[in-house]
Amino acid sequence: MMMLGLVLHSAATYSIAVGDWPINDPKAMSYSNDFIVGLIHSFRMPIFFLIAGFFGSMLFYEKTPLKMIKNRISRVVYPFLVFLILLWPLMLLTFGYTKSVFAGSHDPFAAVTKIFSSPFAFIPRHTFHLWFLYYLIIITILTVLIALQMKMFPRVRKEIIKKFKWMIQNPIRRLAFFPTLIFALYFVSEVTEVETVPFFFPNPISLIFYFVFYLIGWVLFKSKDVLASFKTADWWCAFIGTGLFSTSFFYRDELNEIPLMLISALMIWSFVFGITGLFIRYGSNYSSKMRYISDASYWVYLIHLPLTGIIPALIVDLNIPGSLKFLIVFVITTLICFVTYHYFVRSSFIGKFLNGRKY
Repeated sequence: MMMLGLVLHSAATYSIAVGDWPINDPKAMSYSNDFIVGLIHSFRMPIFFLIAGFFGSMLFYEKTPLKMIKNRISRVVYPFLVFLILLWPLMLLTFGYTKSVFAGSHDPFAAVTKIFSSPFAFIPRHTFHLWFLYYLIIITILTVLIALQMKMFPRVRKEIIKKFKWMIQNPIRRLAFFPTLIFALYFVSEVTEVETVPFFFPNPISLIFYFVFYLIGWVLFKSKDVLASFKTADWWCAFIGTGLFSTSFFYRDELNEIPLMLISALMIWSFVFGITGLFIRYGSNYSSKMRYISDASYWVYLIHLPLTGIIPALIVDLNIPGSLKFLIVFVITTLICFVTYHYFVRSSFIGKFLNGRKY
C-alpha cells in the first residue's frame, strides 16, 4: 500500500482532474491517469489503516501496552517529526520549481528564491504526504485509551470479538454490515467520499473514517483465526470493487448523492476484503524479495514525493503522451529510492531508525 503511493503521485501530475495536487503538466494530460489515481486512492489508505490497526493490536496484546507505545513512538512519531522538518524545504523547492516551469517562467529559480526569502519558510505549514503518519499517531492514542478501558470489561470484550467473528467470516454478512458503517458516515456528513486533508488540524470526517478501519483491524487481530475466510470470494470482491469504481468514475455526473454513497461504501470494503484475501492466498509464504521491498517501503515512501515533484520539470519538453511521462517519472523515482535505500539506508543508522534494525 505504501509503494502504491509512488504510482499515485507519479500519475497525478499528468491527470486532468488534479484536485489538490499542486502541479499539472499542461502539455501532457491523460484521462487514463485519472483512472489510475482514483482507483488506487479508493482502497489504499483504508487497507493501510486496517493493517496498522491489526499490528498495533498485536503489539498491544502480545507484548505489553507500554512496549507497544514505545514502539509506535520510535517507528511512527520520531520519523514523522524528523522527515516533516527535513522534507519541507525540499517540497517547497521541487514543487515550486516545477510549478514555475509549467507556468512558462523564464527564470524558475527566481520564484523558488522568493519562497526562501523568509526564515519562516522553513517551518512546515502542513503535513504534505506524511499526513497518514499524523493521523496514525492520533488514532493510535485514541485506540490505546479505549483498549485500556476495555481491559476492565473482559466479558464485553469477549462478546464483541464473538459477534465480530460471526460477522466477518461470512462474505455476505461482512459485505452487508461493514459498508453500512461507511455509508452512515457519508450520509451524516453529506459527502460521497473522504478527502485527504494534510493540515495539522485533523478533518473530523477523515479522522473518523480512518479510525473505523483501524479499530476493525485492531479487533481483527483478536479474531485472527478467521483470517483464512478472507480467501472466500476474494477474487469476486476484487472484481466487484473494480466494477463499482468504474461505474462511479465514468458515470459520476449522472448519479445522485445517495447512489454514490452506496457505491463508494460497498466499493471500499469489496477492495479491502478482496485485496487482503488475495494477499493471504498468494503472499503468505516467505519471500526474500518481498521482505526486501517491505523493508524498503518506509524509506521509499518518505522520500519519493520531492522526486515526483522535480522530475516532471526535467522532462517537460519531451513530446510524448502523459501516460508515458507518468511511467518515466515512476521508474526514475523508484530506481533512485531503491538505490539510496540499498546503499545509504539498509545497513546504516537510518535503516535502524525507520525499521528497528539494520542489515
